[in-house]
Amino acid sequence: MAIRRERHKHMQDIDIATLAPLVRRPDPTGSDTEQTEGLLRLEGVGPRTTPAKKLFFQTAINEPGTRSLPHHHGEAETAGYVAEGHGRIYYGEGYSQYVDMLPGDFAWIPPYMPHIEANMSPTERLVWMTARTPDNIVVNLDDVDDSTLDGFERA
Repeated sequence: MAIRRERHKHMQDIDIATLAPLVRRPDPTGSDTEQTEGLLRLEGVGPRTTPAKKLFFQTAINEPGTRSLPHHHGEAETAGYVAEGHGRIYYGEGYSQYVDMLPGDFAWIPPYMPHIEANMSPTERLVWMTARTPDNIVVNLDDVDDSTLDGFERA
């Protein structure tokens, strides 16, 4: 019971009577959010497209046999959920380490961690949902040759 009251205290500055749920359909070209070559980001909820102040939520899509450029998300922590496909996150020195992601898997990427998201399937796309805060921070880094990424092959 005390937790519920505490939560309501935080809602004092919000006029619930003037709020309504908001449904938005993302721009299918991804033009409403920061992009990284090889990875299409479709913003669902974020400060630039909704009244959200502390939340960013998107769909990320890698076509078959594609990967993102190396990048990181600054101070933001990133959470991901794989909806379909077989993904791999490369990280570490020379992107020599990796973790695989399958449908139903959740992932967490620490702040400032350079990484590459890759679709390991040559025939199926990789679709995953990501959330981060405080915003969709994307810092693109210098590319690396595909041959340095263990097991990755373009379609």
